[in-house]
This record gives sequence, structure tokens and C-alpha cells, in this order.
Amino acid sequence: MSLGFRVLVGRLASRTQHWRNIVTVSHYTPFTATVLGLPRVGPQRELKRATESYWAGRIDAGQLHAVARDLRRTQLAELQAAGLDSIPVGTFSYYDQVLDTAALLGALPPRVAGIADPLDRYFAAARGTDTVEPLEMTKWFDTNYHYLVPEICPDTAFSLHPEQLLEQLREALAAEVPARPVVVGPITFLKLAKASGGSALDRLGELVPLYGELLRLLAAAGAEWVQLDEPVVVTDLTDDEIELIGNTYAELSAAKDRPAILVATYFGKPGAALTALAGTEIEGIALDFTAVTELSEVVAVPALAGKLLVAGVVDGRNVWRADLDRALATLGTLLGSATTVAVSSSCSLLHVPYTLDTETGLDAQLRSWLAFGAEKVAEVRLLATALNEGTETITTELGTVRAALASRRADIRLDDPKVRARLAALGPDALRRAPAEQRRVLQAERLRLPALPTTTIGSYPQTSAIRLARAALRKGDIDNAEYVRRMRAEIADVVALQEKLGLDVLVHGEPERNDMVQYFAEQLDGFAATEAGWVQSYGTRCVRPPILYGDVARRTPMTVDWISYAQSLTDKPVKGMLTGPVTILAWSFVRDDQSLADSARQVALAIRDETVDLQAAGIRIVQVDEPALRELLPLRAADQPAYLDWSVQAFRLATSGVSDATQVHTHLCYSEFGEVIDAIAGLDADVTSIEAARSHMEVLDDLNAAGFDLGVGPGVYDIHSPRVPSVEEITTSLRAALKAVPAERLWVNPDCGLKTRGPVEVEAALRNMVAAAAAVR
Repeated sequence: MSLGFRVLVGRLASRTQHWRNIVTVSHYTPFTATVLGLPRVGPQRELKRATESYWAGRIDAGQLHAVARDLRRTQLAELQAAGLDSIPVGTFSYYDQVLDTAALLGALPPRVAGIADPLDRYFAAARGTDTVEPLEMTKWFDTNYHYLVPEICPDTAFSLHPEQLLEQLREALAAEVPARPVVVGPITFLKLAKASGGSALDRLGELVPLYGELLRLLAAAGAEWVQLDEPVVVTDLTDDEIELIGNTYAELSAAKDRPAILVATYFGKPGAALTALAGTEIEGIALDFTAVTELSEVVAVPALAGKLLVAGVVDGRNVWRADLDRALATLGTLLGSATTVAVSSSCSLLHVPYTLDTETGLDAQLRSWLAFGAEKVAEVRLLATALNEGTETITTELGTVRAALASRRADIRLDDPKVRARLAALGPDALRRAPAEQRRVLQAERLRLPALPTTTIGSYPQTSAIRLARAALRKGDIDNAEYVRRMRAEIADVVALQEKLGLDVLVHGEPERNDMVQYFAEQLDGFAATEAGWVQSYGTRCVRPPILYGDVARRTPMTVDWISYAQSLTDKPVKGMLTGPVTILAWSFVRDDQSLADSARQVALAIRDETVDLQAAGIRIVQVDEPALRELLPLRAADQPAYLDWSVQAFRLATSGVSDATQVHTHLCYSEFGEVIDAIAGLDADVTSIEAARSHMEVLDDLNAAGFDLGVGPGVYDIHSPRVPSVEEITTSLRAALKAVPAERLWVNPDCGLKTRGPVEVEAALRNMVAAAAAVR
């Protein structure tokens, strides 16, 4: 333990002992049914559209706030009508809850301080402006949600700004909603932050009093309970950090005139941190029982007696119907461990679609196996009723669930003998190519690229013409032949633009793809797509994750015609663009009746077939993107080697069917890559393009430390910001990259695909990128 850490732990412990003599907690009533958080984009993405309209200047802040207020009020009313007796508020956000916490604590970066309007200042931190760089963005634990990484500088002066949270609380209480404000807890906030000049946790002593004041203000405003989210406690923590958790919550629970405190943990097992939390005077603890399968780990904590245990037995991250019998057995076991047990979702419902009501196109059998957000709320309420009033009160519902689960187990689509026989017949050679140095010679002769070759990641802006054509096809206003004609025209325009700009390796722009995962899922057996199953990925970016419910097989080639057409328009190499097996799993709702490794092998086999067909069509470069490689990494170090082994093997199965002269690329973005550097090298891709602009090329040091000696394209500008980087800025980034990567291995590309950007800014940015590469050459 560092000296600073020891001082902090001691100070918190001493302060806690002082407050124990004066604690007075407001009266509180244990609740029985809740969820830990809520989606906020709207069932039809109303907030997304309003926010983007605000950014474009089509509506003002008042109109944006009105849309947000209507969404919140509707949602609260629906949850109250559904029978929840404690409802989270404050989970609403215009962009991200971690960014909201930074704003709450006065911890926005100094570079946005000069922006007078608070809303514009907030969005500048999230997205950047022409003159301001945004905060870094990375994945929220092992989910597909992204959060903005707080920056804690030595001169960061924390201060409390609770107005938005208090407004949402007042709004809920005025509607007689049993509101429970939700805030990211101080330990998680600081552990997720990036600090300069020491560990962010060294600043905890400054934050705890602010949280104490926040609790007092929320109690004064009428909050009976407050939820502090601490998912970081399910990760690997040191003994010192666990002690710090205990001391922090001992102090907060000893604060004067506060609401009852619920500490919410989710995404995994809290381990020793559970004992530390239970040993404090907090009133409730929420645990994820879709992750905590060994109930003895909870039952063995005697300090839970006297507390409310909020049992997350309904999976908040996947879409499968809950096994009510199993959930009731878990709840029954827990009844002896705590004074009161409440039923809950395992985590926020942010990660699942709003409702099944709109999904009229799903196969009826499959639909009966599913539960989206509204259905999960109903499951929580049913379980709470059965727990408190007996299972005879839900006899009909139990029968319906049992029948649905039985039909799923018996469905022949879940066991395809042909797929399983192909996988069983594969030998170790199916995962191997020749050594990289041999491949490099063959590829150089075939491709004849200049030093510092320029390319883009894959997608180009999805114009209104593309969206209109897709909608017209869906409605039957145009036939498939006309749709293909329009998409080919878009491809021709993108190829011509890249030729004009002077890019070296081209892409077809992906106009035919609604989403990089859904596009493939719609063409693979074993997947189903939704009509309105939107979930938030970051900010206003929403996706419709497909549902992987059965064994996976490719019916016909999925991309060959599009890529071949693009290649026919140019002598320069055009990349075949595919999504990798791990990312397809990570960005889908995956079957829970077999291991992820088995599902990954099935998807990999389908992608392998596509790479072979692309090569046969004359495509010289195939890119298999794995931006989610880090995303599925288990949160505990002990569980990570097995995941990294099967994920790397799945990628190599997908890419090792092509010849050594065919260059294999991959792309990774918006994650902390340090923990998976060895796995990135293990993919054995000839070229890896990787997010690096927001992190200022830090990832290259990690790659070098791991002995990475393959081609690499560190992103030279951030595509998630509307700003157009100058030639000088990109030149500086390239020169920084050249200090870590020799010129013969360095590629030049943006951070990510260009789908969400506008055509004008894309052309300007790429022109500057090409000019910078030429200057550095």
C-alpha cells in the first residue's frame, strides 16, 4: 500500500468513527420489486432523433428537454402501472451516465470550461467540437455499451452540481412515483477515470464528502432510497481497495440525515468486497444472481442479516425468458440470508430492447422464448408476487413459461448435425497459415503498395438516398433489382471518391449494410432479426442486436457480388469486408444453452467460407473486423485465459482458409487493449487497424512491449467527433506512430468506419489524411 493510500484509508476510517455518533437515517420501507436501471433513447429512438436535431440546429434546447421529459414521464408511469414498488430515476442521460457523474461532481475536462452553455459544454466533452477534443470512449465492463472516460487532473477541483438529478427526482415524486435516485458510486467513478499525476483513487477523500452532501440533498428532496452503482467491485481488487470500499461506505452510511443506501453490484461476483460492504451500515445490497451461481458465497455472509438483499434473478443483459422455477428456488434459498429479499433485474435494462410488442415478424415459436424490457419487468413483478404470496398466485404464468422452455429444448434448429460434423472434422491445420515473414513477401509482390499505405476501415456515410432505398425495398415500393442498381451507384460513387483522393487500398463503402452484425445475421441460419429491438451503444448510436438462437450455417455467399463489383471499377485493391465471430457474438443476443466458444466456432466456420469465396473472386485483401475482442473479456483475471484462447482460435478458424498471398486485415476499436495485447498478436492478422487517436497512440507502446511485429494501422483521427483534423495534426500523429512502428509496417487510416459521419467532413478529413501520409513519406 502506498503512503498516500494508507493515509486515505486511515482518514476515511477515522472520519467514519466520528460520524457514527451522530448518524440519523430517514425512515425507509423495504421494497419488493424493482429494476436497477432503465433505457433512455425511447422505444422508437425519439431521444436519438431529438438530440441529433439539436446538434444540427433544427430544434433548441427547450424542445430537446421537452422530448426527454415526455419519455421519462411515460416510462415512470408504465413502471408504476406494472407494479414496481421502487423505481430508479436519474438513469436518464442525454449521452452517458459516467459523463453525467463527471458533470455532477464538477469533473468535466478544463478544455470545455470556456463553453458557457451547460448543455453544449456537456456535449463538447462527449463529442468534441472544431476546436475541442472529446473525452476518450471505451466499453462499459464486458458489455457493448460505451462510456466516456473521466479525466482527473491535479488541478481538478471537485464540486457538487446536483440540479439535473434533483429535477428528475422532483418530477417523479410529483407523479407519486416511488422514486429511487441512481448515481455511479465514488469507487467505480474513480476506478474508471484516467488520472494524471497519480491514481484517481487518491482523490477519493475529496469525493466522499460530496457524496455525503448529495445524500443529504436527496433526502431533503424526498428520496427514501438512493442507489449507488458500484459494478467495479466485481472486478479483481487489491486488499487495500477492498478495505477502501468498506471504509468509504462506512463513512457514507454514517452520514447525517440521509436516505437508505442501496449499493448495486452487477455483471459478476463481488467476492470479498461483499463482506466489506455488508459490514457497513448501508441498508441494501443488490447482487447479480445470473452471475453469482454459487449461492453459498452469499449465504455465508452473516452481515447480510438485517439488510435488504436485492436479488437480480432476471437477466438484464440477454433476451431469453426467465426460468421462473429456477429463479424462485434461488429466491427461496436467499430468504434465510437477509431480513428482506426484493426481486430485481440483474443490471440496468439499458442493455435490452424496450418491448416484444412491436416484434410481429418474429417466428411465433422463437417469440415465446423471449423477454425484452417490458417483459422482464413483468417477470420481476411475477416473482415478487410468488415470493411474498405463494406460487399458487402465478400458476397460469408458470405453466406458460414451462411450456415455452420445453419447446425451446426440443426445437431441431438448435442442433444441426451437418454443422457439428464439419466442426468435428476440422484438424489443427485449419487454424494455421505460413509464418508472417513468408506471407509478407508474397503479399508485397502481389499488392505493390507504397510506404505508409492509406485506407479506411470499411463503411462510408449512410446517406439519405441509401436509407430511402432500404426503406422502399422494405415497403415493397421497389424490387430487389432496383435496390441493387441503387446500391451499385452508391458503391461507384465511393470508389470514385477514393480514387480522386488518392487512397491506396479501397473499400466499397458498405451501402447495402444496415449494421455490421445484423447484415450477416440476416443471411445466416440460426439468427433472427428484430424490427424495433433498438439498444443504445453510445450517445445517439443505437443498434438492433440480432438473436442467435440455433446452430449457425451460411446459406449462400453474403458479400462476394458487392465486393467484386467494387473491384471491377478500379485497379487498386478493394478490401473484402467481413465481421469476425467474436464481434458477431458480442453484438448479438446469444443462446444460453451452449458455451460461447461453441457458438463462436460455428460463426467462424461460416465466415471462413466467405473468405474463401472472396479470394476465389479475385479479392486480394480480406478484412475480418473484431472490434469487440476486448469486450467479452471476463472481468476476473482467472477466467480470462480460457476466453482469449477460444476467441483467438475462432478468428484463426475464420481467416486461415485463404492463401498466404491474400492479405488478412482486422480492426479493433474503443476498448482498453492492454489486457488483450497478446491475443491481438495471436490473431496473426497481416494488418491490424486499431483505435489510437483519442488515446494519443498509447496502444503502440503496448504492442511493442508484446513483441508485435505485424502490420498496424493506428487510427490517426477520431471519427466519432465532427471536427476535421488538419494535415499538420495528422502528420504529428504519424510521426509519433513512426517512433514506435517502422515505416514498412505502418498503415494510415481513421480510427473507425465512417458510417455516422457526413459526406462533406469525410471528404475533407480523408483529403488531409492522404496529404499527411504523402508529406511523411
